[in-house]
Amino acid sequence: MNASASQPAAGALRISLRTALILLLFTLAFTALMAGVYQFTRPVLEATALDAKRRLIAEVLPADAYDNDLLADAIELPPNAELGLAEATSIYRARRGGAPAALVLETAARDGYSGEIRLILAVRADGRLTAVRVTAHRETPGLGDYIDPKKDKNKASPWISQFDGRNFSDTPREKWRVKKDGGAFDQRAGATISARAVTKAAGRALAWALERADTLYALPPGARHEEKP
Repeated sequence: MNASASQPAAGALRISLRTALILLLFTLAFTALMAGVYQFTRPVLEATALDAKRRLIAEVLPADAYDNDLLADAIELPPNAELGLAEATSIYRARRGGAPAALVLETAARDGYSGEIRLILAVRADGRLTAVRVTAHRETPGLGDYIDPKKDKNKASPWISQFDGRNFSDTPREKWRVKKDGGAFDQRAGATISARAVTKAAGRALAWALERADTLYALPPGARHEEKP
């Protein structure tokens, strides 16, 4: 190849290298900028997430029921088939004067009309289910979504409030079904599947928590609860 032929090729190579260098510098600058923004906003994001957790927990457990730092007194729960959980979650331990007061945990009903229904609930140390709340669902608007008190038209007595204060002494385990199935819990006409799924999930979660309460309270904060084989 003669000199005149090699000059365009060399020029093209220089242009390519220059373009690649510019792109690399732009990428590095953009990455550094994003990292800086993240570090700057991270405390705000974390504070917002913690506030959201506190508000959610307050819906199932009143603040006067405990005096410890609930979010700091948490343990990890790996995916759990019995609770319908496909991913790891946290269990929060409420204490009053150092004594166990309640467990706050999540569960999921996988047999909702439109799929999974996520729940959060609090189980007091005396075995009572303080309250249950739906945190996520895809039930039919205006029909099965009454399981969520925000969507329930009966604001004075939402359907899900019938779980408040229940335990296995006043409502035997076998009665944790809707009345249509011979159980103790109401359902709304034309939307039984949603109520059935939530009722069964709440009963399972209450039984699960009570059977493991001593172990769950005894674990150190941040520990991982492993189910026995």
